[in-house]
Amino acid sequence: MKIGILALQGDFHEHQTCFNKLEVDTQLVKSIEELNKCDSLVIPGGESTTISKLLVSTKIDKVLTKKALEGFPVWGTCAGLILISNKVIENDPKPLKLINITTSRNFYGRQIDSFVEKINFEDDDYEAIFIRAPKIVDTKKDIEILSSTNDGTPVAVKSNNIFGTSFHPELTDDLRIHKMFVDMTSNK
Repeated sequence: MKIGILALQGDFHEHQTCFNKLEVDTQLVKSIEELNKCDSLVIPGGESTTISKLLVSTKIDKVLTKKALEGFPVWGTCAGLILISNKVIENDPKPLKLINITTSRNFYGRQIDSFVEKINFEDDDYEAIFIRAPKIVDTKKDIEILSSTNDGTPVAVKSNNIFGTSFHPELTDDLRIHKMFVDMTSNK
């Protein structure tokens, strides 16, 4: 099993470090050829418009969408969540439409407005780090809400082989969410 991590822009190295701690083989993905060597893909946090443009220029967007429709697991964190969404309130960037949610970019403010909140994940506390985080403003009935903030806003969602978090699990020492994606990949 090999988990791909989109490495066009963003905090892909942090995800790779987490998977390394779990002793999982990874592939940094910058091309279609590298994507095709993988059993799943993480789209990391970063700048969603930049990542979107690079996905289009490398043509990874079309290949990834086709693979996802065939059951290929994809996990989007923060900017990655925006990109896997069905709709983005701000109309930019153009999302891949992999999961039936609507997001709002940078809903929680600028970089200086970043925060940490304890959420419940798998019936236990999880310290979630939100940096220029998107908000999930709408979910359809096929969406499983795995975790929400204290005010009830969904922050971790799943639909079949597509998984998204509006926060940054790769910036903590808690590997439960990375382990969950490993399990999604190995059970596909």
